Amino acid sequence: MSKSLYLTQAEGNRPQSFKLAELLGALSYALDLTEGQPAGHCIRCCWIGTRIGEALNLPDDVLKDLFYTLLLKDLGCSSNAARICELYLADDIAFKRDFKTIDGSLSSALRFVFAKTGLESGLSERIRAIVNILQNGGEISRNLIETRCHRGADIAARMRFSQAVQDGILSLDEHWDGSGKPEGLKAGEIPMISGIALLAQVIDIFHNESGVAAALREAEARAGDWFDPALVEAFVAAQAAPDFWPSLAEPDLEAKVFAMQPARASEPVDEDYLDDIAAAFAEVVDAKSPFTADHSNRVTLYTDMIAEELGLDEAHRRWLRRAALLHDLGKLGVSNQVLDKPGKPDEEEWQSIRRHPVLSEAILARVEAFNDIAPIAAAHHERLDGKGYPYGLAGDEICLEARILTVADVFDALSADRPYRAAMPISKALSILDEDAGHAFDPACIEALKAGLARLNASVAA
Repeated sequence: MSKSLYLTQAEGNRPQSFKLAELLGALSYALDLTEGQPAGHCIRCCWIGTRIGEALNLPDDVLKDLFYTLLLKDLGCSSNAARICELYLADDIAFKRDFKTIDGSLSSALRFVFAKTGLESGLSERIRAIVNILQNGGEISRNLIETRCHRGADIAARMRFSQAVQDGILSLDEHWDGSGKPEGLKAGEIPMISGIALLAQVIDIFHNESGVAAALREAEARAGDWFDPALVEAFVAAQAAPDFWPSLAEPDLEAKVFAMQPARASEPVDEDYLDDIAAAFAEVVDAKSPFTADHSNRVTLYTDMIAEELGLDEAHRRWLRRAALLHDLGKLGVSNQVLDKPGKPDEEEWQSIRRHPVLSEAILARVEAFNDIAPIAAAHHERLDGKGYPYGLAGDEICLEARILTVADVFDALSADRPYRAAMPISKALSILDEDAGHAFDPACIEALKAGLARLNASVAA
């Protein structure tokens, strides 16, 4: 049996507690992937929005709620990815990224839809899609935003955040003049932290795209329609500080954000809360595609089943369950045009798929609480014979935990519906694993899975 990564990590000095703000700030890089934004978008929004809150002299408790709303504003964004691909026949990540750079007018939105819809589809498909959007555009837009905002608020609740943070995420796309969605709230009906979060988002996107002058121009142009004019005035005052704009481009911005008052007051995270956070981000990943709904939870179940049969102790299994929950974080950076494709991916699409374990590893490596599971996430598509990806590891280069996770992941992929085939019977899925035992998969892990499934069946039948 290969060496355990857990035992190797345990020999080090893993911190005993973690600050919530820093943990979520690092995980926010996963949310950036869903929107196609440059890495650090949520962190930059947190800097911008918190500085606006400080300019408004918001009380400490409101600043705290604002801080977490800014970090987590995109929690629900993966939930509309598949629908965007279906409706617009487009890459959801590129579509969402580019849509945010238009000026917000109806004419610009219509031009964008005509320019982006169905570019790689046949003419008749493209025409049908555009006609559908023109006829039902308002309802489509409202449904997409409603799904995203409600899912984000629900996940924030699962992560134990206050009602103010939940409401801040829920109302992110409401506009001061009532033209926003999903409820058409206006003026004082919109939570202030929602208005600041949307303003910070627009500022960061236009600053990244075209610079300081463009960000200022866009914020001021939308004052009175998208934004409360008082919030824009506070932004104009905040951005006049000498460190405001330069800090956004500095490599230590993350440290500056974590040095802000709300982060300094951040509570430590215990082991139970770490489990909740891992489960919440697994939900973000699984919401991206109807074909992966609940995938992470099932993989976690099978992983724990194998680990128990192999005799791993409870602390070891708990650690491994987090790796199973978070192993597919990198899929947030893969378009649903690829994930949900019914046919064989082409070479470019295959490269995108092969990259997702690297993205998972890169995100988890940033998170102090989860960086010790990053190598497992990176290796869950490796094979014993060296023919896996992304690194072509072989034999003892693949740790025990990655071997367990690989068997669990492949078993779930085989026994669940996929866009290119229906779910296989469990017996067929196990026979496919057996065919590659010793070549791709660890035979001991396969036997442990069979034993665990047999015990589960026996307990259900009893």
